[in-house]
Amino acid sequence: MSDLVYVVDDEASMRFMLTEVLGAAGYATRAFESARAALSAIDEPDTRAPTVVLTDLAMPEVDGMALLAALRERDEELPVIVLTARGSERAAVEAIKAGAYDYLAKPADIDELSRSVARAVEAKKLRERARAHDVERAVGAPIVGDSPKFRALLRDAQRVARLSAPLLLRGETGTGKELVASLVHASSPRASGPLVRFNCAAIAQELAESELFGHARGAFTGAHRSHLGYFSRAHKGTLVLDEVGELPLGVQSKLLRALQQGEIQPVGAGRVESVDVRVIACTHRDLRAEASAGRFREDLYYRLAVFELVAPPLRERREDIALLIESFRQRFCREFALDDVRVAPAVIDALRARSWPGNVRELESAVARLLAFATGDVVDVDALERLAPSASAPKELAVDASADRSRPLRDRVQAFERGEIERALDSCAGNQSEAARALGLTRASLIDKCKRYGVALRR
Repeated sequence: MSDLVYVVDDEASMRFMLTEVLGAAGYATRAFESARAALSAIDEPDTRAPTVVLTDLAMPEVDGMALLAALRERDEELPVIVLTARGSERAAVEAIKAGAYDYLAKPADIDELSRSVARAVEAKKLRERARAHDVERAVGAPIVGDSPKFRALLRDAQRVARLSAPLLLRGETGTGKELVASLVHASSPRASGPLVRFNCAAIAQELAESELFGHARGAFTGAHRSHLGYFSRAHKGTLVLDEVGELPLGVQSKLLRALQQGEIQPVGAGRVESVDVRVIACTHRDLRAEASAGRFREDLYYRLAVFELVAPPLRERREDIALLIESFRQRFCREFALDDVRVAPAVIDALRARSWPGNVRELESAVARLLAFATGDVVDVDALERLAPSASAPKELAVDASADRSRPLRDRVQAFERGEIERALDSCAGNQSEAARALGLTRASLIDKCKRYGVALRR
């Protein structure tokens, strides 16, 4: 995809000349007759962000200096090249001091213009690569995606990372909320502090308060010693509350107090403790609707959603599927000690066409399965038979057509049920609560069936 250059000039002839020159040099362009029009385009949801902005300084209403200031508020690393009339070197110097990348005198020399834009593009990419490397090293995982929605999510995550207010991360299962939470922590002033995760759906209700806030020795039967809760473990750092919508209402009130006052009271303790924790709450539920239905405290919702980000499902960022497949391919080739097994373009097209209800996590599992059973140096379309049918296909297709019809019906049904459970656990990376929801079961029922069918559960 060509780098995008915004051209901002109130003279139509100048806009035409600049876009022609840049287009001939291989850049995509968008031309605007005013600073306001350019800013409105940048602020449009899902719009593609420019790589470089080329702007005139002398424009009516909002001039180039004001545009430069507004652009730096939105993205301080966006290169802005200003055009000035000959003899206006003083204005150009002021623009450089204000953060412009370069300045050119009008009428701009074509070669000089092309070189300046090329240098700006390269400088921006170098900074992005360096920053991505630093963040990925801190997060411990690659951050893959170039779609407008994913880039907007990462941009917003890094903006809110600088602040310590609570953050609510919404998104379907498998959309990468955990990765975004790690990115926020790694990009924040708390990066040197602990990053602690607590799964609100994976703990019995009666133990949730003790796990979050700790308990004193003798607080209840079996409490033979004091216990440090997750809030205390996350002191001076970040606490990620996965599936916060599953938290019991009684514990929600105590969580609200911790957020409002920075204080917790361990179960059975006669004292309160001060904690300094930034909370990132993750959920696949619409907590506003849950609050309206009385299943979640409305005051807690507003406290958690000081900032609210939404991780888009994979079906809304299909441009990223090929990039994700390649990232997973490289990783699994290393982990499985495979030679450089490639994925055929037809397979990538087929995977891109699927609906992926389990999102990135399901795609990751699918790529692992394809590579694990690869027999040559290329994964071809025949390998797709090893994957569960697409979720967009009719439900009856999920039954294995090759099943041995001579087996008793009960055995065939159990084999099918075991396969569905294994696929659900794979797509949810072993998360029992998420797999149970995907199958329409309670967590206890899922565990019981796993024991009955000999399905291994991850710890």
